[in-house]
Amino acid sequence: QVQLVESGGGLVQAGGSLRLSCAASGSIFRINAMGWYRQAPGKQRELVAHITSGGSTNYADSVKGRFTISRDNNKNTVYLQMNSLKPEDTAVYYCNCRGTRWPAVDFDSWGQGTQVTVSS
Repeated sequence: QVQLVESGGGLVQAGGSLRLSCAASGSIFRINAMGWYRQAPGKQRELVAHITSGGSTNYADSVKGRFTISRDNNKNTVYLQMNSLKPEDTAVYYCNCRGTRWPAVDFDSWGQGTQVTVSS
């Protein structure tokens, strides 16, 4: 099994910043990609940012230039630096991790989610 532990959510005023972290643990052989998704009330879950093992990234258009995803491969951890936050960024943010665990079984794991609330 692969477990994901998220941290860093909270309440912030518009224009402020937050940094989310997500650490993966378990019988991990290789991580291919990690990412952050979010789900606002009444809306579908959407991709926020994604990073591959090689460092390639992609972002939702709504967060480009404001959010930065990064990862520490040695720690199996992914980060999401969120700047210039807007009320419309309010959502539960979920970490996702895909790769291979021992013994050569693909996995696609999700964290439990962390609430981000941006007040106007």
